[in-house]
Amino acid sequence: MRVAALFDVHGNLPALEAVLAEPDVAGADLVLCGGDTVPGPFPRECVEVLAALGDRLVAVHGNGERNVVARDGEEARWCADELGAERLARLAALPTTARVDVPGLGRVLLCHGTPRSDEEIVTLVTPDERLGGILAGVEADAVLAGHTHTQIDRTVAGVRWVNGGSVGMPYEDEPGARWALLTADGVELRRTEYDREAAARRIRRSGMPGADAFAAEYVLARHPPSETAPYFESLA
Repeated sequence: MRVAALFDVHGNLPALEAVLAEPDVAGADLVLCGGDTVPGPFPRECVEVLAALGDRLVAVHGNGERNVVARDGEEARWCADELGAERLARLAALPTTARVDVPGLGRVLLCHGTPRSDEEIVTLVTPDERLGGILAGVEADAVLAGHTHTQIDRTVAGVRWVNGGSVGMPYEDEPGARWALLTADGVELRRTEYDREAAARRIRRSGMPGADAFAAEYVLARHPPSETAPYFESLA
């Protein structure tokens, strides 16, 4: 069994297209989507591309979907208008968590932030004690999460914690869309390169409020985890 895990697309359609074209994603038995597909510059297209996966897709919501459904802020309102009522209803119906069994890995719990909150923060520098508290009572062999946009693979209190990183807005040392591959052999944290300059040009033409800043800050710039992880941990 081959399972691809995607998180935090944030409407970056060129990055999503590149990841979905990867042979190990195109041929995956399941594609797990861990939330925050929106907001971003191409919300309608990203939602539809993932929906086209049909029964192969297992999805949960993140705080991004909640904000768009609630029309919380200018970008969220623009995204909601782009999506329309039917797609918004689909996002509103997404669960907080989902469970799948992966041979070799065991019982896998999919969430966005943590199993108890789509906004709770776990980073590379989260102390074992705090992560152990988050995992207390969680009945799973592995938790797949996103939210902090950096790839993580660690084990605490007998539970493997995997952050697949961000497809559309990665905070990593090197550029490229991030995702995770789950097989009977274990977990592989993957990186997919794509033409970021061409993506930035597409994003600037998207019509999203702040599209120029999005392209500059989240597509062309780099945000190393040595800077982002301590900052996010300070907010936890």
